[in-house]
Amino acid sequence: MKFLKTITKQASLNIIKKRKGEVRIGERAEFFTEGISLEKNLEKSKTKFVLLGLPEDIGVRANFGRGGTQTAWKPALENILSLQSNLFFDGSEVFVLGEVNFDDLMEKAEHLSPKQPDELKKMRDLVSIVDERVVVVIEKICAAGKIPIVIGGGHNNAYGNLKGAAKGLKSSSKIKAEKINCINCDAHTDMRPLEGRHSGNGFSYAYEENFLDKYSVLGIHESYNTNAVMQKFENDHKRLFYTTYETIFVREQQTFQDAMKSNIDFVKKNYCGIELDLDSITNVPSSAKTSSGISPVQARQYVYNCAKNLKCAYFHIAEGAPVLAHIKADNKTGKLIGYLVADFIKGINDKK
Repeated sequence: MKFLKTITKQASLNIIKKRKGEVRIGERAEFFTEGISLEKNLEKSKTKFVLLGLPEDIGVRANFGRGGTQTAWKPALENILSLQSNLFFDGSEVFVLGEVNFDDLMEKAEHLSPKQPDELKKMRDLVSIVDERVVVVIEKICAAGKIPIVIGGGHNNAYGNLKGAAKGLKSSSKIKAEKINCINCDAHTDMRPLEGRHSGNGFSYAYEENFLDKYSVLGIHESYNTNAVMQKFENDHKRLFYTTYETIFVREQQTFQDAMKSNIDFVKKNYCGIELDLDSITNVPSSAKTSSGISPVQARQYVYNCAKNLKCAYFHIAEGAPVLAHIKADNKTGKLIGYLVADFIKGINDKK
């Protein structure tokens, strides 16, 4: 597959932080075998999870946001592969695939300005090509009975995740129709109008095209979602649900645990994508960094509880942008993503 950059076992060993007498996740994980197809690689693998990077920021920039989301994948990968292999998380259940190659699209988008209408259209057209590539890879992973763990890029990639997972699960007879549910922890609903693809309308397109059935959003910020979007939620209680950040943490009308349970219960009857926007966490470098968000511990609880209590189609960590930390080497974002990935896998493994 020409737009897939795979990682070999030998290449991974060069980035693992290792000490004598210790075993790291990267030494236990499986890697792509060159010379055979992606389908054959997945078919012969006994792993449960497939690690995939989406290093692009075209969707964010096409939504008038700050770029940089292409920089989350590499530090995240380094941290995940360097985690300790032990009785809590062994690592042998992980297949490290690599990343979707967007280099050609990133090059085309580099000098385009969203302030110019004709250039904005070109950027949004490029996001549609991003979609196509993501859909193909996610579909193949899900069709093989694996769970994609997707890292990086903007939240435009929710569309590709949802469409790809729905198609893959349908082709493997896990679901009867090409549609799945989704839960998202996010300051924004990302249900903006269908105005050309960008990071603010990934869920809108999936919803309108029926790849997304039921959608719940935990922790949206009341002052940062349009009235039109909120009216859409009010008009479709059967498929759309939310709990605001202010309901939980400002007015204290509901605990975080209860809100989490309400959102999980809304989507639990079908396969479900789990989405986490890092802009929901206080002071994490992201395309829309917030000074008033949930804590890293609460984000970890969200991921673990979703993994444990839902029929997981995939897990996506979006919008992280370590390059926006304004320090020479931001190791904290990659380390946080490592925690979140480990929590997700432990949640799946702890299912009763």
